[in-house]
Amino acid sequence: MRISALELFAVPPRWLFLKLSTDEGIAGWGEPIVEGRAATVAAAVGELGEALIGRDAFRIEDHFQTMWRGGFYRGGPVLTSALSGIEQALWDVKGRALGVPAWELLGGRARDRVRVYGWIGGDRPEDVGAAARAARAAGLGAVKMNATGELHYLDSEARVEEAVERVAAVREAGVDVAVDFHGRVHRAMAKRLAQALEPHRPLFIEEPALPEHPEALREIARHTTVPIACGERLYTRWGFKEVLSAGIVDVIQPDLSHAGGLLECRKIAAMAEAYDVAVAPHCPLGPIALAASLQLDACTPNVVIQEQSLGMHYNERADLLDYVREPEVFDVREGYMAVPEGPGLGVEIDEERVRAAAGADPWRNPLWRRDDGTVAEW
Repeated sequence: MRISALELFAVPPRWLFLKLSTDEGIAGWGEPIVEGRAATVAAAVGELGEALIGRDAFRIEDHFQTMWRGGFYRGGPVLTSALSGIEQALWDVKGRALGVPAWELLGGRARDRVRVYGWIGGDRPEDVGAAARAARAAGLGAVKMNATGELHYLDSEARVEEAVERVAAVREAGVDVAVDFHGRVHRAMAKRLAQALEPHRPLFIEEPALPEHPEALREIARHTTVPIACGERLYTRWGFKEVLSAGIVDVIQPDLSHAGGLLECRKIAAMAEAYDVAVAPHCPLGPIALAASLQLDACTPNVVIQEQSLGMHYNERADLLDYVREPEVFDVREGYMAVPEGPGLGVEIDEERVRAAAGADPWRNPLWRRDDGTVAEW
């Protein structure tokens, strides 16, 4: 079975879908995207895909090596995200050709269901107590929210108190809450905020410092017992090597559309297991990325919870289920999604709806400034 074509579709709200076709009529889907940079990643997919046309679709590891090592410059969000989407589509093809889920080809299931969480509160979180109660009514037992809006290197105690009040309101709703610092909280404020949140027992705090500051992560970890999570902006096993070997995180969050795809994230998870670190795959994206994540979750014992984007604040023009023929594959029951049983990635994409939606205006991430006019982390 030979790879015959790669076709890309930029669709609302901010996703890029890839259809990879073969000469035997079996096609697979992937989701290569850097949010806000869809056209840039599409160009990278086109360049990487040139070397794959006519090659055996089953040789997934060899294709990864070709895309990774075939260029002198490698890594980073654009090239690795392009590689990731292609790799996802190859697993979809292989599973469909063999009539089994991808997890069956990666060692078999290690669980029967996957705990999931949803987003509440938006970029500048408001009304999170009501949103948490709604999430619980919808069957979720855990949610994630941003800790704050933009903060300066040093900011007021009032901003810390507001964040703590919001987290307390969510905990009162009876759900677990993960708190995303989003890399927008600088080290001094992150220490204060982590300590202030600790009495409310967050599930974890995410990206309390930017990934380029591992020394800050280490210092923040000394100021709190709350588990620290990071990894959505790390790529391949080599990107995770330092944070794992340094022992500064408790949860890693590889994104299957950014970190290298399904098999690469399985390798990252195995590295984490050797360091007694949990995995909570990052996925604020579309149905293909979530389906790939659930395949990883199914065969990975140290996965603890899975992000999913249904109802997320970015999903204004389309939502998770809009491009799926059988949305029940993503049903949430008692806080869990079932391990997908369908072949490949286990999701059926509605190609007609994808084609109808393709070509929409691109999404761009916000540019924030603080009160004094300086650029803030978003």
